This record gives sequence, C-alpha cells and structure tokens, in this order.
Amino acid sequence: MARLKPSQVNFGVKAPKMTQVQKRGRGRPSTFDRPAVLREAMKLFWENGYEGTSFEDLISKMSISPSSFYNAFGSKERLYREATECFMDDAQKWIQGALSKEGATTREAFTHLLESAAIEFTREGLPRGCMISLSGTHQAPDLVPIRDMMTEYRAASEVYLAERIQNGIRHGDMPSDINVDALAAFINAIVRGLAVQARDGASREKLLNIGRVAMEAWPVAGKAAA
Repeated sequence: MARLKPSQVNFGVKAPKMTQVQKRGRGRPSTFDRPAVLREAMKLFWENGYEGTSFEDLISKMSISPSSFYNAFGSKERLYREATECFMDDAQKWIQGALSKEGATTREAFTHLLESAAIEFTREGLPRGCMISLSGTHQAPDLVPIRDMMTEYRAASEVYLAERIQNGIRHGDMPSDINVDALAAFINAIVRGLAVQARDGASREKLLNIGRVAMEAWPVAGKAAA
C-alpha cells in the first residue's frame, strides 16, 4: 500500500523522504556502491532489529570503513531511517500491485494482498517476515523516536486499506454499511500476524492457508453488516 506517508503505510505508505544532503552526510563523496551497501544494512536491521545490530555488524556487512560510514550515512539512526525507506520502496510495489490490479473486485484485491504477503514474507535470500511489522515494538527509552516512526508506519497502513475498502463501497462491490475501519484493522492484523508466523518458521503454504481462512470472513455486498 503506498501512495502512503507516516502519514503513509506499513504496506505502502512511506515516511517523508530524507533529503539528498541528509542521505549523503558530509565529507568526501563515497567510493562504494551506496544503494548496494544500503540494501545490506536494510537486511541486517530487518534480521536483527535496531538494537540487535551493532556498528561493527554494519561496517562488516557493508564492507566499508568507519570513516566512510559516517561520511555517507551520518549515524546509525539515520542509516536505519534510510534503510526503512529502502524496505518500503520495495514493499509498496507488491502492495500496490495487489490492491490496484485493474478490474479486480475489492475481495479479489485483498485476497491477492494476503497471497502476496505470504510469498514476500517467505522469499529466499531475504529475512523472513516484514521489517515494519516486526520492528520497534520494544525499545529502550532513548530510542522512542525509532519506536514512534515504526508505530506510525504500522498505523498508516490501515488508512490505506480503509481507502481501498471505501473505493469498493463506491463501486458497489462492498456493503455500504460495513465498518470500514474495523475491516481495515482486521486485514492489517492478519498481515502482521503472517509476518510473525513467517519469522517463526511457518511455511509459505501455511501462510497462504491462513489468508484463505481470513478471507472467509469477508463481507458480501447486499448482506447487512452485523
């Protein structure tokens, strides 16, 4: 989901972009492949979390010197924010692809979303689950800004989901009296649950089955909402 902004979304919403000056940091220009090392940092934070990733872990995985790190990224927190943007840039592609498929009904769009989540959360070569869903739920007091950023991403996802449901109401394939916010929260909870299941080692097929069962609760146009 992703035309988003924390003000966007876990699923597609993105926080305001860092400026190019912020991303570059200060000092001499880097001599390494910045997008490539940023992706390595993203995977490390995704796997270990913010506090579980040390500075030594980062420069080792990114294969850069401490001075290059500070010149290019400024600080661990700034790198984490940029790595989160990198994750969201990737995630919004499959989220938008699921929810914006031409000709799909609202039910079909959300079915595709859950199927896509099951696939993306178990993709080979990447950490399991979702970096946004799994991050920042427990943070030390001095890391409140990190926690708040991740909380905002997660909350924003429901806004985007609700907008897609409202679109279905306008097009007549959703009950007009449905509790939109509750249904968006339900789907958001399912996706976050899939992320936890994936991190705990659940198979892709198990995640797909969870999604199928969840969609059995989908409201049908023409039936009154409870």
